[in-house]
Amino acid sequence: MNAKSETVAGALDTAKLVLAGAVLLGGIVAYYYFSDQSALLRAAAVIVATVLAILVAMQSAQGRELWRFIQNSRVELRKVVWPTRNEVRNTTFAVIVFVVILGVFFWILDFFLLKITRMLTGQGA
Repeated sequence: MNAKSETVAGALDTAKLVLAGAVLLGGIVAYYYFSDQSALLRAAAVIVATVLAILVAMQSAQGRELWRFIQNSRVELRKVVWPTRNEVRNTTFAVIVFVVILGVFFWILDFFLLKITRMLTGQGA
């Protein structure tokens, strides 16, 4: 592709993204502008505006790239080896035990440091 056609495509993609932003902003403004209408109708208008904005944005190069990224992410999620229920339970139990042990350790450490500080400052025995 030559530089001129890339510039035109870039400008067109920018226009699509600006249009998508304008549609979304228009939906939000309409929500507050028509405050005398029912909340359900206004929320539906915002949802419709959001869907339209997404559809317009997905027509740009960035939108198509985002869609490819989402598809590739879903493929990678299928490749993940998820832990079994037993592994999750054992790991959770180990974390809880470790947190309790550290909590008791810091409680005892705080107790002795407070005693030492009081002894050094003469505030108590």
